[in-house]
Order: sequence, then C-alpha cells, then structure tokens
Amino acid sequence: MRVVLPGIHKVRAAGKDYYYAWRGGPRLHGEPGSPEFVSSYESAHRLRKEPDSSLFHSVIARYKASPAFTKRRERTRADYHKQIAKIEIAFGDLPMAALEDPRITREFLDWRDKMANSPRQADYAWTVLMRIISWAREGGETSYRPPERIERLYKADRAEMVWNEGDIAAFMAVASMPLQIALSMAIYTGQRQADLLAAAWTNYDGRFLTLRQLKTGRRVEIPVHKTLKAILDGLPRQSLTILTNGRDRPWAGNAFRKAWGGATRKAGIQELTFHDLRGTAVTRLAEAECTPPEIAAITGHSMRDVGAILERYMARTQKLAVAAITKLEKSGQ
Repeated sequence: MRVVLPGIHKVRAAGKDYYYAWRGGPRLHGEPGSPEFVSSYESAHRLRKEPDSSLFHSVIARYKASPAFTKRRERTRADYHKQIAKIEIAFGDLPMAALEDPRITREFLDWRDKMANSPRQADYAWTVLMRIISWAREGGETSYRPPERIERLYKADRAEMVWNEGDIAAFMAVASMPLQIALSMAIYTGQRQADLLAAAWTNYDGRFLTLRQLKTGRRVEIPVHKTLKAILDGLPRQSLTILTNGRDRPWAGNAFRKAWGGATRKAGIQELTFHDLRGTAVTRLAEAECTPPEIAAITGHSMRDVGAILERYMARTQKLAVAAITKLEKSGQ
C-alpha cells in the first residue's frame, strides 16, 4: 500500500532532487517511500512546533518567521527562499556547536565556491547565509562573527554603462508613454526602480518629490527639474501612484520589468539596464559641476560613501574630460 505524505516540497539543485517535509521545512533523508524517508517526515512534523535547537535548521526556521524576513519586500522574500533552500540542503543539519569552530568559515566558503559557475548567485547565497547567522548572533544564539572582507566571485564594473542621448532617444521612439515617463523620472531623480514604482502623488507637492527609500530607509527631498515638472503636472491623477501601466493602474514589479525589457530590445539597447539610469543621473549631475554633497542629496546616499558612489557611478565621459581641459587652459597652465 502506497503511503501518501501531504505537503512534501521537492527542490532540484545541481541536477539532483531534494525533498523537504514542507516548503521551508527540514530535508528528508532516504529514497521517497522508504522507511527512512517516512521516518524523517514524521520526525520533522513532530518537531515542527519546536525545531531541534541544537541544529542550524532551527535558526533558519526562526529567521523566516521573524520580522527581519517577513517585512522584506515580496520579491526579496521569494529570492531569499531560493537561496535558503540551498542553505538548508548544505547546512540544515549542522550542529550549532560547529559555529564555534573557526574552521567553519572555510567550509562555508568551499560551499559557495562550488557554485562558482554562477558567481552572482553564489555570492547571493553567501550573503543570505551570513545574514541569517548575523541575525542569530544578534539574538545571542551564536558567537560566530561573519567575516567582514570576503572577495566576491562576481565582479562587474558598470562605471561606463551610461545611457547617452542616442540611447535615450532610441528608447523614447519605441517605448509606450508610461515607460517614457518612468525613464524621465529615473533620469531626473536618480532613484531606484522600486522607489519610483512606489512613489505616490502624495509624495509630490509641485516642487519636491519626497521619498522614503525602500532599501535604505533614508528620506530624500528631490527638487523636481523643470522638464520633469512639466511632465508630472500634465499627467492625470487616476491612480495613487505616479507611475502607472497602460490601464492607469499601479505597475506590478514583474510586469514593469517585462515591459521595460521588451522596449529596450525593440530600441536595440542590449547592455543597459534600468538601474544604469541611476548612474546616468549621477553622471549628468557631475557634468553639470554639482559637488559630491549636492549629488548625494539627490541620490540619497550617505556622505560617508559619497566618494565611493562617484567612483562607482560616474563614467569618464567626454564632456567631463573637455571641462577638465578647459579649466586647465583657463588657469594658464
């Protein structure tokens, strides 16, 4: 007689199937249907209310139930779930006592490095693992301190990935009006996609766009450029949010990304992303000879990081080079 075990969650990783007692639950052992498999399933459900506190899985379970996880954006939680599934496979049954052994860091790094064929995902998995452990440390569950300086596997220098006037014109020629408005808001505010999609009409008073950045929690008051002001003042206010889709409804994140991707492909833009508009805004401000504090006031970055921000975002454009030589010539040198 075949035993039906409800709620089992299957995850495929590295070409192999892994089974869990439930989504986000502990990994099951043995082949599906075997006595060992059934026993681990029953044991997991017995411990569901009170996970074994001697194993790292208990930390993962409590983290997922904590505000540190539940208050994250829906998309972030979905991305975290993918990484947590990998962490549970590798370290769910790790004894908590093992975190006190300094050699565990090497084990964590070896695990990450095995995913080096997808360096960005490997770094993301490492970040989520360290975040969970940091959360546990803050709660006094472990004294393990995540290493501060670990070289990332994924390296991308997008300093020169700037939308030039030709790119902007090509996009505007083929994009829908809602997408054109989104590009204009990004160019003139330097804000992230999520913050712009969430921006409500109540955030705009005719002179300033005031936002609470979702990622950092920082409050920014952005004086609205006259070109952007003319666009915003001419829009009908048929939705709570400023940016809307073609039906005058707030954008769903995935729908916006799909529409944006389609427009960039149609415009023949292959490497530039929406996020590169943030760097483009910083570059334009720098070309206008804005000071680092002025640029930081617009983007919402901290002054402590402003030097690093400019190094990362400000492309070495021809306009900046010409301005530098012009100043040198005027100095008589």
